[in-house]
Amino acid sequence: MTVRIGLIGAGGMGRAHVSRIENELAGGEIVAVADVNHEAATAVAEPLGARAYGSGAELIADPDVDAVLIATFGKVHAPDVVRAVEAGKYVLCEKPLATTAPDCLDILQAEQKTGKQLVTVGFMRRFDKGYNEMREVLTSGRLGYATLLHCRHRNPSVPESYTTRNMIDDTAIHEIDISRFLLGEEIAKVRVDTPRATSRRFEHLQDPLVLVATTESGVLIDDEVNVNIQFGYSIECELVLEAGTVRLGDQEHTVLRDESGNRNAICSSHIDRFHDAFNQEVQQWIRAVERDEHAGSTAWDGYAATVVVDAAIESLENGGREIGVAMIEKPAFYA
Repeated sequence: MTVRIGLIGAGGMGRAHVSRIENELAGGEIVAVADVNHEAATAVAEPLGARAYGSGAELIADPDVDAVLIATFGKVHAPDVVRAVEAGKYVLCEKPLATTAPDCLDILQAEQKTGKQLVTVGFMRRFDKGYNEMREVLTSGRLGYATLLHCRHRNPSVPESYTTRNMIDDTAIHEIDISRFLLGEEIAKVRVDTPRATSRRFEHLQDPLVLVATTESGVLIDDEVNVNIQFGYSIECELVLEAGTVRLGDQEHTVLRDESGNRNAICSSHIDRFHDAFNQEVQQWIRAVERDEHAGSTAWDGYAATVVVDAAIESLENGGREIGVAMIEKPAFYA
């Protein structure tokens, strides 16, 4: 079976997904592309022999679309996710699932009405080899339980349209989710500290930030978000356990040796750093759709990350005050 995929969002992330599905993965075919910029949708669709639409609603209604991949801006995700679910179609939605808790709850409600898990959220780090090796060390129990988790998310630069809020809802959300994934528990409270700002930022941006969170069992998480670090895209993580530590390995596969010494090249973007993780994520989703099964992170994971984001933004807006994370009780549907 070939899964006929409809792509909503013809921007950079959408085009990257087209490239991997068409050139690197098996079992899927892009049959339709939608974008509010119809010309952009057409430009992506025509070389594939796919149909172009001006809205996600039109694409979801296409009977030849088996499953939907959403790669638009986060604030417009929710309506298309709900439409896809109501149409009974599996959907892989790039993070965030939605940018507000009420929108996430609407998605949870719509999905539960179908009686079937249809939504996967694009938290691709869950497929990264290094993070999975870290998780295995923790779950094996051989080094005891977790006490601390140190995270670093560093971008070379960001566009002028990027905001301080985006440092949390677009960037730190990755560490929020991977912390939940690694530790296997929810985040209970959070605060955001504002260090001395770098001169390399746009004037409107508070950069860097440090998000400090505490899980239900008391594990302390610190996440440096530093989006104008200049030298490259660098993701770091160290898990501290009772009898040892485990950290992500070097991000690169090669080492350059010359008169300046030994050094690694540095990735320039998340597309480079998490290429393999993206591929594994989308491949697993395609194969699961073939079997009429859900795979990967759930709509609950999307909701859980969003409510932590909400608390972090509230902290940022209130001088770094610690804020409790307000969550509904987890429905048995997502157990």
